[in-house]
Amino acid sequence: QVQLVESGGGLAQAGGSLRLSCEVSGRTFNYNAMGWFRQAPGKEREFVAALSGSSTYYSNSVRGRFTISREYGKSAVYLEMSSLKPEDTAVYYCNVAERVGQLLAGPADFTSWGQGTQVTVSS
Repeated sequence: QVQLVESGGGLAQAGGSLRLSCEVSGRTFNYNAMGWFRQAPGKEREFVAALSGSSTYYSNSVRGRFTISREYGKSAVYLEMSSLKPEDTAVYYCNVAERVGQLLAGPADFTSWGQGTQVTVSS
């Protein structure tokens, strides 16, 4: 079992920046990929970004504005968000997977989630 704890969300103005953190604990040795999802009010949870080794992947809506990174030895993943837009407002969640393809396929097959962290972007 894996425990996921997201933090770093808050209120930002359009054009501003935020940095999200996710601490991963538990049985993590099988997981080679880490990623972020988000869920806006009234919408389904969607993929945002993922990384595996030195490769990173982004949804079209955040590519060029968000950067995913991890800290080896600490089992943490980060999401640096810049040029924020009101449509980035959502609860952000992290997750881990054995293969990055599982993250890229979307959130449906993931059964364990953290509490998420709220990001609100004002216009």
